[in-house]
Amino acid sequence: MSEREKRSLQIESEYEGERVDVALAALLGISRSAVADLLNAGEVLQGKKPLVKSDRLRAGDRIQVLMPAAIDPLDFTRVVSEELNVVYDDADVVVVNKPVGVAAHPSPGWQGPTVLGDLISKGYRISTSGSEERKGIVQRLDVGTTGLMVVAKHEDSYIALKNQFRVRTVTKVYHALVQGHMDPAEGTIDAPIGRHPKEDYRFAVVADGKASITHFSLIEFFPGATLLKVELETGRTHQIRVHFSALRHPLVGDLAYGSDPVLASKLELKRPWLHAMELAFDQPSTGERVKLEAPYPDDLKRALALLGSKS
Repeated sequence: MSEREKRSLQIESEYEGERVDVALAALLGISRSAVADLLNAGEVLQGKKPLVKSDRLRAGDRIQVLMPAAIDPLDFTRVVSEELNVVYDDADVVVVNKPVGVAAHPSPGWQGPTVLGDLISKGYRISTSGSEERKGIVQRLDVGTTGLMVVAKHEDSYIALKNQFRVRTVTKVYHALVQGHMDPAEGTIDAPIGRHPKEDYRFAVVADGKASITHFSLIEFFPGATLLKVELETGRTHQIRVHFSALRHPLVGDLAYGSDPVLASKLELKRPWLHAMELAFDQPSTGERVKLEAPYPDDLKRALALLGSKS
């Protein structure tokens, strides 16, 4: 662990009106409890004023933070996932097919494998842009979500990819298995998402949340479930899980958002049935469109086979 550093942050417009603990957790890549510890210790300042977690931020605010001892991603290369497959690699970016049980990047309390740690251990160059724990990360998948994820190798490609995500030219297509039969089976969910008002570990559709848009269409009906193609227009934390739970069609296996545990057990699922199936972006140097696909992992294929056998 390295010595503690002082970091100065300028708040961008996307965090306008956000609580300081929520915003700093996202910006610094640490848990809200870790941010709360810093706030309680008086180590988050605006000018000379110590902030408290309920303070609201404004775009342009300058915040000084005495960081906890930084986590070195190399510390996590001792835990390497043999299932992490590199599906695309050039001078600017690397794209992996992330397996279940692998986090995008190191974080306090996580001792398992990470995409960042695995790539570094294999000798890949990673951009130094981003927070200490998220260097090169422009797109994240949950530990329990499989599929395609892109990482920037240097600062220019990091900036280019971040801009593509910001202006929504990156195509992100997921396949999701939801409970029940969707009716209609094609449509758009436009509902703001924010932190759950009572449970910090979850998110929810809330009136003062951030704009969140999800498009979906039918792939196949199964007994008691619907396989959907899902395309994200925005990229909020847990967006797909939250939106379909709000429609009372939670993802099969997603116990945190209301899925039936009996069904999950019958299908031998230990995580939400969700896979980042397709990813398309403009190659940062040439502008050429890169289009990639990743097949279903074994646990998701097995769940579909078990569902099919019940029909």
